[in-house]
Amino acid sequence: MRGDRVLWVPGSDHAGIATQAVVEKQLWKERGVRRHELSREDFLREVWKWKEEKGGEICEQLRALGASLDWDRECFTMDTSSSVAVTEAFVRLYKAGLLYRSRQLVNWSCALHSAISDIEVESRPLPGRTELQLPGCPTPVSFGLLFSVAFPVDGEPGAEVVVGTTRPETLPGDVAVAVHPDDSRYTHLHGRQLCHPLTGQLLPLITDCTVQPHVGTGAVKVTPAHSPADAELGARHGLSPRSVIAEDGTMTTLCEDWLQGLHRFVAREKILSALRERGLFRGLQNHPMVLPICSRSGDVVEYLLKSQWFVRSREMGEQAAKAVESGALELSPSFHQKNWQHWFSHIGDWCVSRQLWWGHRIPAYLVVEEHAKRAPAFLSPAETMNTPPPCPTPVLYSLLPQGDTEDCWVVGRTEAEAREVAAELTGRPGVELTLERDPDVLDTWFSSALFPFSALGWPRETPDLAHFYPLSLLETGSDLLLFWVGRMVMLGTQLTGQLPFSKVLLHSMVRDRQGRKMSKSLGNVLDPRDIISGVELQVLQEKLRDGNLDPAELAIAATAQRKDFPHGIPECGTDALRFTLCSHGALGGDLHLSVSEVLSFRHFCNKIWNALRFILNALGEEFIPQPAEEPLLLQLSPASRMDAWILSCLARTAQDCERGFLTRELSLVTHALHHFWLHNLCDVYLEAVKPVLSHSPRPPEPPQVLFFCADVGLRLLAPLMPFLAEELWQRLPLRPGGPPAPSVCVVPYPSARSLEHWHQPELERRFSRVQESVQALRALRATYQLTKARPRVLLQSSEPGEQGLFEAFLEPLGTLGHCGAVGLLPPGAAAPSGWVQAPLSDTSQAYMELQGLVDPQTHLPRLAARRHKLQKQLDGLLARPPSEGEAETQRQQRLSSLQLELSKLDKAASHLRQLMDASPSPGGSPSP
Repeated sequence: MRGDRVLWVPGSDHAGIATQAVVEKQLWKERGVRRHELSREDFLREVWKWKEEKGGEICEQLRALGASLDWDRECFTMDTSSSVAVTEAFVRLYKAGLLYRSRQLVNWSCALHSAISDIEVESRPLPGRTELQLPGCPTPVSFGLLFSVAFPVDGEPGAEVVVGTTRPETLPGDVAVAVHPDDSRYTHLHGRQLCHPLTGQLLPLITDCTVQPHVGTGAVKVTPAHSPADAELGARHGLSPRSVIAEDGTMTTLCEDWLQGLHRFVAREKILSALRERGLFRGLQNHPMVLPICSRSGDVVEYLLKSQWFVRSREMGEQAAKAVESGALELSPSFHQKNWQHWFSHIGDWCVSRQLWWGHRIPAYLVVEEHAKRAPAFLSPAETMNTPPPCPTPVLYSLLPQGDTEDCWVVGRTEAEAREVAAELTGRPGVELTLERDPDVLDTWFSSALFPFSALGWPRETPDLAHFYPLSLLETGSDLLLFWVGRMVMLGTQLTGQLPFSKVLLHSMVRDRQGRKMSKSLGNVLDPRDIISGVELQVLQEKLRDGNLDPAELAIAATAQRKDFPHGIPECGTDALRFTLCSHGALGGDLHLSVSEVLSFRHFCNKIWNALRFILNALGEEFIPQPAEEPLLLQLSPASRMDAWILSCLARTAQDCERGFLTRELSLVTHALHHFWLHNLCDVYLEAVKPVLSHSPRPPEPPQVLFFCADVGLRLLAPLMPFLAEELWQRLPLRPGGPPAPSVCVVPYPSARSLEHWHQPELERRFSRVQESVQALRALRATYQLTKARPRVLLQSSEPGEQGLFEAFLEPLGTLGHCGAVGLLPPGAAAPSGWVQAPLSDTSQAYMELQGLVDPQTHLPRLAARRHKLQKQLDGLLARPPSEGEAETQRQQRLSSLQLELSKLDKAASHLRQLMDASPSPGGSPSP
């Protein structure tokens, strides 16, 4: 609408972990089949089938929301073009020495049987003892406890070192006990050995400066295979890791026979029982801690040693951090810069291997021929475990230490290319070699980070993305979006040789009305289509039952849903939903979405509809708008000050909308439009202009003003309420001299500059005094319960300027105040008898005719009843003890409001008694 060339590319990722989990649940629920009972090809066919049936819902939601995407460019991260880009990126990164295979600790989800990314690990703070029900575990497990265990000192009966641990199930993996070198409690034990409390094996007591002597007993057990901190400590001391937890969360064969194969948290209880039996358990206590939880499965994350593919991220991360620091890359809102810099300053190498079937299979092959085995160079246990290999010379193979030989891996865009590399490496003909492709797939974030590039032609061509915004409507929350953009900037800069973006917009997380994250298991997920079209509770409950929730989760979700939507969700429409989302702003914190709020904006839509119906009726069929090329320079006489005022309000609204869009403060745009349409146009101008339109002859200005307000107002509204704006704008009379526009979304958006000649801030300021007077007149009518009567009014002011202001707006004052004729009373003149007085300001007052319109004998009891009710409320508030903060502020405001209302009622009762004394007969005539 502003004349710019724009492109919004629609796309979605394949959500590797989430999609595979959903399909696996569905297969078990419908057919009683596990994934591994099918071949990989058969399972992937089931996933593609599910994707065709369910995978289009996001795009359907975007279409229902009226998103102006270029649907011809719609793409999916598992499309052929994306797959080509993913393979090319992997190969190029490998050639550049930025991608390697190594055995390191990774975040592991035992429930998913896969590595997961850091962003998928939820750090859940626990205040102390907390019971959690975990996947695959028969009973709840307690966390937030510190268990104390004694390690006897070898050769010194009765001597022991007590260590504290929150994970007793990892005791079989302990390879040492560490203390601080300056901790005097243990100085005499330096160099000694301790007996493992379960196996009796001897473990060294080592010293390390990272141990905190004032935490617990000052002694910690060292489990390098299951703790990142212990892995670093073990690497410094050359300790070999001992893996005792398997991929499925059971105890491995490196444990004692009585533990092997047990679920790790079942094994925990057996280990504690064994320690008690051996007299080596020294108690437990509450211990605040942070527990890593897999956000995908709800299981506790384990740290396991796995041979995986990693992307070297430190150098690329430094470049991304410098881009923001230098201003080359702008993050909006700017408060995200702190998280960005923190993330990249602590970034580790990125594990991109995932033990899934759904996703981009890694283009790496293991050469399994005996001749491909190489004798390894000497590496310490720490080096085989943690340290990434040095950045290699750009070749397409990798040697990974494994047992007493090295596995030979080759990387290629195709198997044929990989075979050529393997032949060159081994010196044997390629046809004689056996290659096995890595069964793992790449992290979904890898292909998602390439999306802007692959969607616009990379690697066939390098797109210019300098003016593009990475914008995700598919993820919830700016943290995920920040993570996505970070990966995008890292890979994009490396692969294209330049910073891919100059600006990044990070939107808010949409939560439910209570501020909770939307979750199927909570039953609080809102499908935008349900809000748009409305849905019965029964249908909502059926959707839950058709999902993949287990029975316990389903019961909780269904109960919550019945509580939140006892009558279902009412039809609110697309425009009301869009307007609600934008009203919260794109740059703030989390967005709490309430259906009742959306419904209120639906009523706002109805208000706009009715306003246009009034305007079109007022214009009539013979109305001809002023040509667009002619400025609407009205000869504004004193009688048309209202026209000048509404045009000034329209110009100011255009200014606010322009500023809001340019600063991406969408809430400023919605507020400006809501205020103009509802409070300026509908509540004031349309009401004030009604009697003017009935004048004969009708003045020519108001119809042109009405048309212009409708035309400009709908064009201002179109980006936020496209459907309503389109429907109503198409009904407006055509301007002469040009072809009709096919849609409101391609006509010019009103600019502040084009309307600035109408903006009169001083007129708006002065008219606000008129509106205050209108409110005073309405309050006076309400006090005396003049529901139908239209009393005459006299206005008096000692200030000439104020008297002139009232004189310019006498007719609107009467119309808007629901009064009869409004006149002026000269300064100092007395008011007629039987008229009630109300102050308007320090220098002005209004007099309203009451005699003959009010029966004092009828109204006095009503006033007394209202006074009694308000006095009771006041007494109740006064009886309450004072509060603090916001609550006390609200209490004081309510007290002031009640006291003011009681004062008004007392004055009204006094005046009614005076009227009754002066004119006992209710049928008396009013004073002239």
